[in-house]
Amino acid sequence: MRRFPAEWEKQQGLLLCFPHNGNDWPGKYGAIQWAFVEFIKKAALIETVFLVVADKKLKEKVEGMLETAHVNIKNISFIIHKTNRSWMRDSGPIIVKNGDKREALNFNFNGWAKYNNFKLDKLVPSKVANHLNMPLTQVMYKGKPVVLEGGAIDVNGKGTLITSEECLLHPTIQIRNKNFTKVDYEIIFKEYLGISNVIWVGDGIVGDDTHGHIDDLCRFVNEDTIITVIESNPKSKNYKPLQDNLKRLKKAVLENGKSPKIVELPMPTPLLFDGIHIPASYANFLILNQCVLVPTFNDVHDREALNIIANCFPTREVIGISAIDLIWGFGTLHCLSQQIPE
Repeated sequence: MRRFPAEWEKQQGLLLCFPHNGNDWPGKYGAIQWAFVEFIKKAALIETVFLVVADKKLKEKVEGMLETAHVNIKNISFIIHKTNRSWMRDSGPIIVKNGDKREALNFNFNGWAKYNNFKLDKLVPSKVANHLNMPLTQVMYKGKPVVLEGGAIDVNGKGTLITSEECLLHPTIQIRNKNFTKVDYEIIFKEYLGISNVIWVGDGIVGDDTHGHIDDLCRFVNEDTIITVIESNPKSKNYKPLQDNLKRLKKAVLENGKSPKIVELPMPTPLLFDGIHIPASYANFLILNQCVLVPTFNDVHDREALNIIANCFPTREVIGISAIDLIWGFGTLHCLSQQIPE
């Protein structure tokens, strides 16, 4: 019986991929590399960072940068593999417990059903599974590969999963699995992730390149508590969809039939760069063994968001990481990483 552990359960380490393709951050690639070093530094204080690098030349460069920044190099385990992008939450494997063993799942990444350059990213699950010495399973349904990104789902480790209709069920935009229904997804979630109960919210935030990933919207912070982003400005395009999500969560039940506790998290002030509304969200935080890393945006709401998240994790340090450059790639800490359960 498979089970997808919650993110707060004990981790062996964290999967990251050092950016080598500046196209995701046009005009900001230099800053991104150092922002990434800071991200690695925080994670490597706590657990192993499994770091994908494109080739030996980049590995040498990264090692030099990490030494300059006094990163704990002993906690870095390099995987040499050229990728198209660095978004490990989506192209990397999802690692589940299968009985008392671990199993890597390959959910057939396809560039969010939007981009054509994903062929190198499709190989990430097998590279990582080999490096970790664990079996890799191709996720199939009715004889066909299933497409699902890690950023589209969040779990409480007890049998409940949250996802969004906009991402998985939209009939015309970024269709991952043609003609799939809620029932189809729920069968797949049960078989591969050990899920008995699914909470569906509606739409994602404005500017989200993934078209509705849950890790910018709603996250479990423990087995019975969900944190969800709320827009306070009624004139914002995010206001109605996020209010609708809140209503759905208030009516939702967990796998045990009880109602979840709901914590509201503010949205940052709308972030615009080069005429584009960027999908900045404090919900893109990352839970590690002893701490929680939270993206911050040089915003008036940063402190409030950090305090709310700190209250949700009383036994962990909560650390803000400036994501003002990272978010130009339309994602931050959670999108860039994938936890490796112990």
